[in-house]
Amino acid sequence: MKWFDITDPAKQQMEKLLEKHPGKYAVSLSVLGGGCAGFKYEWGFIDKKEDIDKDDELVDWGNGKFVVDETSMLYVAGTKIDWKEEVFGAQFEIINPNAQSGCGCGESFGV
Repeated sequence: MKWFDITDPAKQQMEKLLEKHPGKYAVSLSVLGGGCAGFKYEWGFIDKKEDIDKDDELVDWGNGKFVVDETSMLYVAGTKIDWKEEVFGAQFEIINPNAQSGCGCGESFGV
């Protein structure tokens, strides 16, 4: 089963983040309770390979690594992760087919 799709621009940005933080093993995404719509995404880093649980999802494409924890995978199945650069800034864009509602700022979602 393919849990999520990471576009090439998103992979390139994750590689840049790992280059800027050489002590980190992988970029991580978690889903936490909170935000104005019920759930929110939290980006972070995994320090070392041993910190990844056997049930977590690890995507390794050579120069980059991305991890989603087991619980969060339930909320991101089928999600597309992209990197968007616009006039006023750049950010990861999460296109989640499971999100039935969202907030105006795009930081949280409901299922």
